Amino acid sequence: MTLRPALQELVAATHSPFHEDGSLAPEVVPLQAAFLAANGIRTVFITGSTGESHSLSCAEKLSLYQAWVPAAKASGLRVIAHVGGNCLEDAKVLARAAGTHGFAAISALSPSYYKPASLAALIDCCAAIAAEAPGTPFFYYDIPALTGVSFPMERFLLDAPARIPTLAGIKFTNPDLVSYRRTLDVAGDRFDIPWGVDEMLLAALATGARGGVGSTYNWAPGLYHALIAAFEGGNLEEARRLQDISIAMIDAMASIGFLGAAKALMLRLGVPVGPVRLPFGNPDARQVDALIRRLDELGFQEWGAKAG
Repeated sequence: MTLRPALQELVAATHSPFHEDGSLAPEVVPLQAAFLAANGIRTVFITGSTGESHSLSCAEKLSLYQAWVPAAKASGLRVIAHVGGNCLEDAKVLARAAGTHGFAAISALSPSYYKPASLAALIDCCAAIAAEAPGTPFFYYDIPALTGVSFPMERFLLDAPARIPTLAGIKFTNPDLVSYRRTLDVAGDRFDIPWGVDEMLLAALATGARGGVGSTYNWAPGLYHALIAAFEGGNLEEARRLQDISIAMIDAMASIGFLGAAKALMLRLGVPVGPVRLPFGNPDARQVDALIRRLDELGFQEWGAKAG
């Protein structure tokens, strides 16, 4: 039987916290967890793209897993651990640890240096990882813009279950809505396909999305909860207005480097997740001040997460 944690909600893709010198700061995780829970988040996706996964060592990821166990329990959060990467042996170690910790699910993107040459090879990679946590649901993380690996996800759902009995769905971070609709048609009620492009959430809802995983849900979950409520209530004009605000906020962040800006914003909200690591850059104080002014013009005081 396929395990399934039902990802039909907003899931925050969390930042990995660092000290100012760039070293890991796992002691920040309890504050991070409490902040997200207080702002209506119930599930987190850790050590993924937002968490600068490829800039973390295997040991650092294990340290973050360990930190999230008591923090999640204290704040009533479910944890999905991203375990993927270019080294499958590391991914197996991480999957075993996540399974031992009792996390709600694991997820893995494709190897992206030595890329799988076929869908079958990709499924082999995922199966090798998922087998290390046989009691934990597995989500494939499709993000072709970053991995350079692109296969039809509807075919993945047809072919993978025979090799991955714990397959629960796909984290779909691909703006191709036609492919998304095909994948949802195959998924039916058997698999969850949470959407991963925050600035296109409304379009995804109209296409059939029932949940999403994203970085902006760290600092503006209320905006997206309101967007979903407007869509479900048939108020498309309001839903479009809220998506416009989302896009404008993301554009403002991206203008000074999205991840660095997002972590700086989290600090202003009272959650010191620190700087981003190279190769990303960090905005200076002047840039952050200008960003905050722009976000306030866009309604951040109403829609942004509230500091504890």
